Amino acid sequence: MVLGRCAVVFEPGDPARAGTFLVHGDDPPEWGERAVAVLTEPRGGRVGLRKVTGRRVPVDAALPLLAALGADAHPSARFHAAAVRAALRLAARGRVLPGVSAGGADAWRMGPFDVADVERLRALAAAMPASARSIPVDPTAPDPVLPDAETLLRALFDAVADTLPRTAGAELLTGDPRYAAAEPTGTDAEWARQVAAGVDAGLRVALRLELRGDPADTPFTAVVRLRDLADPTRVADAAALWSGREHRFGDRAAFEAMLAVRRAARVWSPLDGLLAAAEPVEVELLDEDVADLLGGAEARLAAAGVDIEWPPGLGRDLGARARVRAPGEPPADVAAFLRAAPPQAFQWQLTLAGEPLIESEMDTVGRSRPVVRLRDRWVLVEPDLARKAREPALPPLPPWEGLGAALIGSAEVEGGLVSVVADGWLGELVDRVADPDGGPEELDQPAALTATLRDYQRRGLRWLHRMTALGFGGCLADDMGLGKTITLIALHLRRAEDPATAGPTLVVCPASVLGNWESEIARFAPGTPVRRFHGGSRSLSDMDNGFVLTTYGTMRVEAAELAGRHWGLVVADEAQHVKNRLSGTAKALRAIPGGARVALTGTPVENNLTELWALLDWTTPGLLGTAGAFRRGWSRTIEVDRDRRTADRLSRLVRPFLLRRRKSDPGIAPELPPKIETDHGVELTAEQVALYERVVREVLAEIRAGATEIARRGLVLKLLVGLKQVCNHPAHYLKETGTPARSRSEKLQLLDDLVGTVLAEGGAVLVFTQYVRMARLLEQHFADRGVPTRLLHGGTPVPRREEMVRRFQSGEVPVFLLSLKAAGTGLNLTRADHVVHYDRWWNPAVEAQATDRAHRIGQTKPVQVHRLITRGTLEERIARLLETKRALADAVLGGGDAALSALSDAELLRLVELRTP
Repeated sequence: MVLGRCAVVFEPGDPARAGTFLVHGDDPPEWGERAVAVLTEPRGGRVGLRKVTGRRVPVDAALPLLAALGADAHPSARFHAAAVRAALRLAARGRVLPGVSAGGADAWRMGPFDVADVERLRALAAAMPASARSIPVDPTAPDPVLPDAETLLRALFDAVADTLPRTAGAELLTGDPRYAAAEPTGTDAEWARQVAAGVDAGLRVALRLELRGDPADTPFTAVVRLRDLADPTRVADAAALWSGREHRFGDRAAFEAMLAVRRAARVWSPLDGLLAAAEPVEVELLDEDVADLLGGAEARLAAAGVDIEWPPGLGRDLGARARVRAPGEPPADVAAFLRAAPPQAFQWQLTLAGEPLIESEMDTVGRSRPVVRLRDRWVLVEPDLARKAREPALPPLPPWEGLGAALIGSAEVEGGLVSVVADGWLGELVDRVADPDGGPEELDQPAALTATLRDYQRRGLRWLHRMTALGFGGCLADDMGLGKTITLIALHLRRAEDPATAGPTLVVCPASVLGNWESEIARFAPGTPVRRFHGGSRSLSDMDNGFVLTTYGTMRVEAAELAGRHWGLVVADEAQHVKNRLSGTAKALRAIPGGARVALTGTPVENNLTELWALLDWTTPGLLGTAGAFRRGWSRTIEVDRDRRTADRLSRLVRPFLLRRRKSDPGIAPELPPKIETDHGVELTAEQVALYERVVREVLAEIRAGATEIARRGLVLKLLVGLKQVCNHPAHYLKETGTPARSRSEKLQLLDDLVGTVLAEGGAVLVFTQYVRMARLLEQHFADRGVPTRLLHGGTPVPRREEMVRRFQSGEVPVFLLSLKAAGTGLNLTRADHVVHYDRWWNPAVEAQATDRAHRIGQTKPVQVHRLITRGTLEERIARLLETKRALADAVLGGGDAALSALSDAELLRLVELRTP
């Protein structure tokens, strides 16, 4: 049925669900002849009649049609669409009550309303067009008039309320199980039976608390009042019912009031005095009664259908938070103090409208009545707040834990999450470090730096200088290519200006970037001593300032000698190399003493949050506690339970110690050219199809034969590697040598076409593969075609790497073949304007780092990124999983190939089976 071009009128029914929508138009042939007389819009002050052809549609059938109407519908249809949506929103908020229709039928109705609900309803009624009120009438009736808009609209709301609980989708919309069936169940069934017996007059009973004198010494009086559920602005005292002065609520109002008081007395005994009276009007309350209300009885009464109305002017904005106390003067080395200081005082602090109370005010709250005068006004005091004022002391916190609670702004106290602040120098410290990218202090770049730092690099320098001056470390986690190296050089020069922080800087980095560090120091800090502690001849003698550069491998071997010196600054570049805290490399790095520690990485979290713990526990020991406590308290809750609130709290804790900027951030690197990413799908050749199916069949047969857990893991890895190799080229899987034939792999054919296009345009290209064997096949292939290439992999000596990079950057070699793991970080290859990922790696962060060899500061051309994917294969499924992983805060494929060993045989088959594209 099409409603858009038809007029729509609602006809109320009894019960409300029996109402219908009359849909009529000029020419609805599919409806047949159903002529009815309807009122017409007023003309000259008179309402006329006309006959129309239409159809009556039940409410349950009309709701989805009206809710989906667009803006081009008939004005009456548009109005009813808006009215239906408003009614559905009320129902979604649980504003649906059982009731009794005028005819005595059980019927749900819309309510209770608050004042804002009534105002919206009346505004909507005022906007009702006359065509929406042109209801069918008896053509013989004299002087027809249009019905009242608000009355008609309320009938429509009640029809929606009476229809919705009887539909299959009710629980999905409201989230309330009592709407899952046509009839109420449990407690709601009892309520419905009372309604059917006629005891529900559509009222809500409240107890208004009054103070008839000075609040300092006058007891509260509870007065019974009634409120109309359909119009909350209509209220009356119960005394008016028994005196006969109030008739607007109907004949059953007094009886309803008595029933409500009886229900309330069952959950709150101070109301027993009302039951003893012939007419329950009011009762005087003791202070203990009022404290009980504030301590939980108010909620019990609300559940029983009785509201509490507190006297106007009594504040309920007294609250509590926890406070970490740090008296005295701030220590010179904050980090050292936190490592050695005794536990810090931790106590409750009461607040009024968010402002802390002083000690004398706390004393007043702790020993006063449930109402107390504070700062020229009267305030209600909950019993729990009075207890906290009397007994403010909490178990003291270890220093790092206290700092963490203040940074997060909350902590678990007495089984709940409460707000936390810090005072004294600790509060000042929190204010100072809370925003790593900001801060009040100004910091010019060092005079010895022969470069002009970009604005975001100056902010990074200011943050690093601030954190290292406080004794903390930090992790500079800018995207690759944003200039972390020059920022760190500027930090060294700045610290060298102060005798208290001057000293040699040790840089530990991958071998592939030693040359880059050396050239960058010579370029931006000329005259600063720099020495490589790497290779056959290495020494630390006569190095009292400047830079010492070493590799992670050399550091592990020479850990004792490096640990025997005190360094002004220790830097871990590409710090993801020490993300495994149990590795020998990570242990050797932790043993080296330094005035401050800085980690540089574009990927602080590649796979899971324990990697973040490993980095920050090195730069700032103690911040995140022990590894076990971190897993229990943070990573498991975030990664397994997907708890967003916990993730937000961890973010606030680590944010001062980790500065993360991305290329996409506004104002970071607006001059960086765009990056265009394209996935290229290719088909398997017939030879590859046969090999792929054979590998799946043979290896899965071995797995199903009942291999041990360790053997199964090895077989899964064999399966995945074999399939990736088949997708690359049959010669890769078959371990053939010589030039691979183009015809055997569409992926190789596509690479040929891409490289040919790039070279024809005078460009340069990086080709990444995770397999050195495949890289050698590509090297041979391009050599036979006369295309100059260079191949860099993990076994390439450092001097040879640097020569390769120089020749590529100078334009001598247009095609650079790179092993993903060996060349995915640390290299500056901005000569390339195209990047090809010949095969896919499990971790998108690793691929992004590889791409950033070209897309970084210094690049002047747009960078085109090409990913080659064989359709219908494992590679295509990897691509989909990688897109999913990019969208998650935590990594679901953290273990790479090894993580898939836990899949069942059926799940593994679904992952690797060949599918028709």
